[in-house]
Amino acid sequence: MTVDRDPTAWRLGRRAWLGAAAAVAVGALAGCAVPRPEPRPPDSPAPLPPAPPPTRPPRVGLALGGGAARGFAHIGVIQVLEREGIRPDLVVGTSAGSLVAALHAHGLGGAALEQAALEMEEATIADWTVPLFNRGLLRGEALARYVNRMVQGRTIEAMPLPLGILATELASGRPVLFRRGDTGTAVRASSAVPGVFSPVLIGGQAYVDGGLVAPVPVEQAREMGAELVIAVDISSPAEPLAQTDPVRVLLQTFTIMGQTINRHVLARADVVVRPALQGVGSADFAARQRSIAAGRSAMQAALPRLREQLVALRRPLNAATTAVR
Repeated sequence: MTVDRDPTAWRLGRRAWLGAAAAVAVGALAGCAVPRPEPRPPDSPAPLPPAPPPTRPPRVGLALGGGAARGFAHIGVIQVLEREGIRPDLVVGTSAGSLVAALHAHGLGGAALEQAALEMEEATIADWTVPLFNRGLLRGEALARYVNRMVQGRTIEAMPLPLGILATELASGRPVLFRRGDTGTAVRASSAVPGVFSPVLIGGQAYVDGGLVAPVPVEQAREMGAELVIAVDISSPAEPLAQTDPVRVLLQTFTIMGQTINRHVLARADVVVRPALQGVGSADFAARQRSIAAGRSAMQAALPRLREQLVALRRPLNAATTAVR
């Protein structure tokens, strides 16, 4: 028996079969597919390290040592500090260093100090009394007048820059740091080398050169609140004596003693500046320009160490500081 096939029905049936087959294939593929992972939430940012606490520079103290006419070297040191923008927070001086310290505390910068040095005559500060080295014993009154004229009569406590002047109490041998009172008189006391200057009476006590207890006043700078001390050592080494009169022997003794004290004192300074002053005598006013240049060179050489210490000795901003007034 022959069965007639309807072409339309056949085509519809074929399409249905193909559709079913496609559906089966898609389902099979879906069953084999790797499941997609759920999206992860974005990672939270890592915490930042805590900011370092704010800091401040250390308080800088400039300690100027004794050495009579060799003290002109202090001016060169101050000139280099000034050029580098490093301004001490306080200044303290012994003997010749007290003179430069007083003028600098009053406000004289490097150029003004050099001008004053070049204009200074030995006769300005020399008031001889009895014969000594064909001249005599210095009273020191001329030195006090010179200082007070240069600082316009300002007392120590009125200086714009905190000032300390070191002398030695003759009766006890103890160091005395003048922080108040007449500036010229204090400088005179600090510079009163026994055998050269007369002792200075202040408040009923006799005072002599501060170099007897501290040729460079490092400890006194600390006492005033310095956290970084720049110590300028202009002392001279002991040299053979051409003559052995009592005064020269006495001064040589002071030199030897000062060298011994300095080894202990300077160990506590953060930066030590030693101008090359070989051949410059304590009374060599003619070498003032050479001394100033030596101070500049020595401070220039010490700048890397100073910059290192300025960073290393920074303090927390809220750290307590010692009052310097």
